Amino acid sequence: MAVFGLFGGKAGEGDAAIEAAALRSDRFRQVREGDWIRLEAIVRRMEAGRTRRLSDDDVLALPALYRTVASSLSVARETSLDAATLAYLEGLVQRAWFQVYGPRVTLWGWLRRFFGGEWSRAVRAIWPELSVSLLLMVAGAVVGWLLVASDPDWYFSLVPGDFLDVRVPGASREVLRGTLFDGAKQDGLSIFATYLFSHNAGIAILCFALGFAFGVPPLLMLIQNTATLGAMLWLFHSQGLTVEFVGWLSIHGTTELLAILLAGGAGLHVGRSMAFPGKRSLLEAAAEAGQRAAVVMAGVVLMLVCAGLLEGLGRQLIEVTAARYAIGYGMLTFWLLYFFAFRRNPQGSEAA
Repeated sequence: MAVFGLFGGKAGEGDAAIEAAALRSDRFRQVREGDWIRLEAIVRRMEAGRTRRLSDDDVLALPALYRTVASSLSVARETSLDAATLAYLEGLVQRAWFQVYGPRVTLWGWLRRFFGGEWSRAVRAIWPELSVSLLLMVAGAVVGWLLVASDPDWYFSLVPGDFLDVRVPGASREVLRGTLFDGAKQDGLSIFATYLFSHNAGIAILCFALGFAFGVPPLLMLIQNTATLGAMLWLFHSQGLTVEFVGWLSIHGTTELLAILLAGGAGLHVGRSMAFPGKRSLLEAAAEAGQRAAVVMAGVVLMLVCAGLLEGLGRQLIEVTAARYAIGYGMLTFWLLYFFAFRRNPQGSEAA
């Protein structure tokens, strides 16, 4: 009997503890539930995009209500209230935090600001680095041409192995011309186009990502990449196919090479800011330059996607050289007008 009495007493004490906890949770909720309900109603309206319909009293009360509910959550955690109340308060505090402190721009608003002038403004802001990058790319192409012209064996050092199909020194004019036309009938050209896009996209990303090393890696990568272009230009020029090769390249290359130029300029911009921070601290200079360069790189990704579409479809399907030139340099004109003639300054732009 004593044993049963002992277990019966413990069971009774457990039931009493549960009832006390439930009573404490109910009282806690009753005292504060009015603020919770009001905050949830305000947050629900803001989430539904009806912020303008909020009364002045609700707008003014929002920060105080958020702090009150956050305090309730803290107390609820310390006093070990029931799990349902804790889950409700945690969810409400998270939603309210986003409305009070979260970003104020929607995806559509960001896109409108980005294309409405922020991207072009960021590109213009790094024009000194773009000028240096352009000079390096031209110099790389010239060096690649001269090296291969002096010794054709340089071609195999400058051109990646995946590019070495039939495009090699000594190939006949007919063979080289066949790589520029009849693209829709040759599966090998599609594979080559895919590799070429992946290669150039990788170069663009690395030029930006390695800019923190005081801009040295982007310098070397820009020279190396266009040295490959110079070597291939020499190869097709040697067989009298310069015009055809430039047209074949232009349909996507004007967009792709411009994207590489922007990525190289963005990387150099970060590196220059770190090497010469001026009166700012190193971290401040790197953060400011990185923010501006990131805006440029967001646009570079879009340009690479556009170049990939032109490369995968246009260059394989359009085999008239004049049409290739028209598309390629039409795209180049569009980009240059957007970057340097479109000078709208969007409100709230972060890329100064």
